Amino acid sequence: MKRKLSFVVIAITTLVAMSPSLLSAAVRNPSLPIASRTPGAIDPRVTQKNLRTTICVSGYTSTVRPPSSYTHALKVRQLHSGYAVGGDFSTSDYEEDHLISLELGGSPTAERNLWPEPYSSVNGARTKDTLENRLHALVCAGIVPLTVAQRAIATNWITAYRVYVG
Repeated sequence: MKRKLSFVVIAITTLVAMSPSLLSAAVRNPSLPIASRTPGAIDPRVTQKNLRTTICVSGYTSTVRPPSSYTHALKVRQLHSGYAVGGDFSTSDYEEDHLISLELGGSPTAERNLWPEPYSSVNGARTKDTLENRLHALVCAGIVPLTVAQRAIATNWITAYRVYVG
């Protein structure tokens, strides 16, 4: 048993030395998008200067949200190209989510900003919604600059959740 365990430790150590990105892909957190495919994208029409006429206006996101026909087709494609968790291709188990949310000036249609986020993972889609609402409130109150909020949620939304929500 110790010999097998030693082999596993050596194999993992070698794997890390050879390719840290390969190991991270193997143990990827399904609550986070694949960074190389979904790094986030912003809507250039939303800026710090025009917050009061864009994202801070009630109902703004409904004016820019893409149709479900677009997001559903994208979700199906993404699930079949590496985003399915544990072989689960059921579209109802995922929310096609904007990494940088529309309420934070995220691009509505850029594939680099959309991914199928699982509902079932510990830090799933519903948890991220809480962060989005909190950051939106902080940005609109002038407490957090727009670019800071966008960068925080795009870099690692779980870490941002711990910082801004607790």
